[in-house]
Amino acid sequence: MARTVTYWVTTGLLAAMSAFAGYAYLSGSPQAVTGFAHVGYPQQLRIILGIAKPLGAIALLLPGFPKLKEWAYAGFTFAWISAFIAHYLAGDGPRAFSPLVLLVLLAISYVTRPASRQCHTRTATL
Repeated sequence: MARTVTYWVTTGLLAAMSAFAGYAYLSGSPQAVTGFAHVGYPQQLRIILGIAKPLGAIALLLPGFPKLKEWAYAGFTFAWISAFIAHYLAGDGPRAFSPLVLLVLLAISYVTRPASRQCHTRTATL
């Protein structure tokens, strides 16, 4: 039971934050626009991530589609590792570690997900 609650709390938080980020990116909020410019990212990436983050959140929340969930977990991992590196190199100090907090939540969501949300590999029989 605790594992299920942990999964849904972490996954829900990640989905909500990703949906909020997607809205901020796509609406062109001044904070998002200047944030991307500050770390040296092009504004086109803001649009791409503004579309990808809510789609990834939906993929994590919907039942079924285990392979799509794996892709969403991988995409969030790459995005947040890249965000950490970009903020660190931009000299953002402790703020640079914020994406790593999201990465920890993502890892907790990943390891506590139910079997129905996992991608099962098929073994070849000889």
